[in-house]
Amino acid sequence: MDTSVYGVCNHKNFSFFLILVFLVPFLLHSASSSTSPQINSNSILVALLDSHYTELAELVEKALLLQKLEEAVGNHNITIFAPRNHALERDLDPEFKRFLLEPRNLNSLQTLLMSHILPTRIPSAAWPPAATSVVRHTTLSSDYHLHLTTNSSGHKTVDSAAVLRPDDIVRPDGVIHGIERLLVPRSVQEDFNRRRSLRSIAAVLPEGAPEVDPRTHRLKKPAPVPAGAPPVLPIYDAMAPGPSLAPAPAPGPGGPRHHFNGERQVKDFIQTLLHYGGYNEMADILVNLTSLATEMGRLVSEGYVLTVLAPNDEAMAKLTTDQLSEPGAPEQIIYYHIIPEYQTEESMYNAVRRFGKIRYDTLRLPHKVAAQEADGSVKFGNGDGSAYLFDPDIYTDGRISVQGIDGVLFPREEEEEDNKAAARRRTTPLVKVAAKPRRGKLMQVACGMLGAFGSVC
Repeated sequence: MDTSVYGVCNHKNFSFFLILVFLVPFLLHSASSSTSPQINSNSILVALLDSHYTELAELVEKALLLQKLEEAVGNHNITIFAPRNHALERDLDPEFKRFLLEPRNLNSLQTLLMSHILPTRIPSAAWPPAATSVVRHTTLSSDYHLHLTTNSSGHKTVDSAAVLRPDDIVRPDGVIHGIERLLVPRSVQEDFNRRRSLRSIAAVLPEGAPEVDPRTHRLKKPAPVPAGAPPVLPIYDAMAPGPSLAPAPAPGPGGPRHHFNGERQVKDFIQTLLHYGGYNEMADILVNLTSLATEMGRLVSEGYVLTVLAPNDEAMAKLTTDQLSEPGAPEQIIYYHIIPEYQTEESMYNAVRRFGKIRYDTLRLPHKVAAQEADGSVKFGNGDGSAYLFDPDIYTDGRISVQGIDGVLFPREEEEEDNKAAARRRTTPLVKVAAKPRRGKLMQVACGMLGAFGSVC
């Protein structure tokens, strides 16, 4: 072989070798940097999967969140609020858990789980003290925020859940706090209620609604109406007689078959009150002190709609023993806070903006609750006994609307006196006075002429 050609070949091979020597490390570095960060065995995610929070770890795997959480841990430390297993196994509604595990509801499950994770490290030592106000933090679910507080007794809380095991698991890239129950964002709860309401009326056959005879006020004959049509009878005719001690079945358009699952919807809004926090007293009165929850469920099942003005716990704590000890007093208080219409915060605010002061019917006949605009919100009642719309649209499903207020409403005393006077006027018997018969004008003239003729004779 020619030596010149051999030299040229060696020179080319040497140049290619130099290119490989300098290019291969660069390619390896770029390939390693393009891949997701590796999680070591001491990571907080590995600790979560191997911890005693087995129910939460199982939901994280089913939600396909491991890769997203690995990226979050690779960028910054995280704080996980882990509900105890008992809260997910026994305390959680089975239908709600079934809803979360359905493949079509994957986004709701991911939103729920990411709402328990903060993209920052917050150990128990960094918790806000009791003297400060509530500290708000954004979660990995950007549309949901958590509020960290410390009550007067020194117990730490996140939203309305108590922290049972602070700093339960600590790793270099994060910390896990054990909490008493699951935190449910409002968007997930509304999605669950919407799916359930649609499922409950999806396959209902239309049935005849009763017809009322206006003379006798009794049912006449069934008339064909579409499924879910509003009932013919007023809601007051469907309510139980007297205080809600033995609720009567509401006569409505469904007969034995209801168009709506009212009991389930009432259970949903009571659970929403408990999850929302600050309305435990209202839920306790509805379920334990009275049977109003059962009666409301039957009314909604028959097609009636309700708007509940729910006083918060701070307002309910101001009630005295005398106000609650009288027979039927809790029922009468709650009846005055239930409007037999479906109203939202937007509809009520638009009404008071347009018409000024308006009066809504309540289930406590014949009293009405006044509403007017005040300070950019809706104010109910008058004077010192008024209450503002404090937490709007806590629960809205198209049949039941729950609006949180900051006071307990009572009818005005002058209104009660007017109602009593009207009742007395209705009960006072009417006395017929016999009118004295009047003679006709022609008879008077005839008698006058006869009298004059007799005097002449």
